[in-house]
Amino acid sequence: MTGTLSRITYVEDEPDIREVAQIALETLGGFTLDICSSGAEALEKASAFRPDLILLDVMMPDMDGIETYKRLKSLPQLRDTPIIFMTAKAQAHEVASYNALGALGIITKPFDPISLGDEIQSIWENRR
Repeated sequence: MTGTLSRITYVEDEPDIREVAQIALETLGGFTLDICSSGAEALEKASAFRPDLILLDVMMPDMDGIETYKRLKSLPQLRDTPIIFMTAKAQAHEVASYNALGALGIITKPFDPISLGDEIQSIWENRR
């Protein structure tokens, strides 16, 4: 992992949520984003983008966030790239399963757009 967080691949299937997060992360957070609307798109694009971090929605059609996570981690270029899950499904047993996979952190939806960048930065700075 690099020391500075600047490049984020953001995977979210809902256009409205994607737009709000994009504004929050680019405008307020100052991050460079690669936006993907599906797990399949993330698999196609993320290696070339070379993100510092992947922000990944859990509930998506076709390929959910868990399967996307596993496939991204199987790619040599992304094996060591940390992943934060974004989800409305954040009960204790669900969070435990995300952590058991190796997620860097979990951000619950609905999120606060004003503090989203700071929340991601905090998780990044406190990584193991």
